[in-house]
Amino acid sequence: MRKFITTALCTLTLLSVSSLAFAEGTSSHLDGASLGLVCAAAAIGMAIAAFGCGIGQGLGLRAACEGTARNPEAGNKITVTLILGMAFIESLAIYALVVNLILLFANPFVRL
Repeated sequence: MRKFITTALCTLTLLSVSSLAFAEGTSSHLDGASLGLVCAAAAIGMAIAAFGCGIGQGLGLRAACEGTARNPEAGNKITVTLILGMAFIESLAIYALVVNLILLFANPFVRL
């Protein structure tokens, strides 16, 4: 029941916000309000990505420390796997940064 309520609320939120995105109009340049919204969206998006990656890295490091504490002989294999996992998690943050930089500097939503 909890998953259903969460899914329903997320769907309702997305449906209510999407109308704002399509109501922008056909202006050929960004005015001050639109640029402010793009900057705010980029900042919020990067904050969420950094928060998620930080949580993921913390959980991975905790699991690696617990695994090494339980089995010290497997420490080298755990360390290699941990570093590989951290690189994958960090790449997600870099992808979010690239998307945000595209939104800020080469905005694809502006019609020329």
